[in-house]
Amino acid sequence: MVVDAALAAVGLGYVLEERAIAHFKSGALVRVLADWCPPFPGFHLYYPGRQVSPALAAFIDAIRLRRSAKARRQ
Repeated sequence: MVVDAALAAVGLGYVLEERAIAHFKSGALVRVLADWCPPFPGFHLYYPGRQVSPALAAFIDAIRLRRSAKARRQ
């Protein structure tokens, strides 16, 4: 919704770069205040202890799979 609003010239949008990169490349959107937008290294997952629930293990596996698939595309 934020990218759509920015494309409609409603105002500025603040989103992760991956959400708007195609629009930057096409020239539909431009970066503003670049000095105020530090790079985002990604999310970190913290879970205490050695025991991981099956649901959390499945989530971690899905994120790892998605990340490795994305890396192969680039």
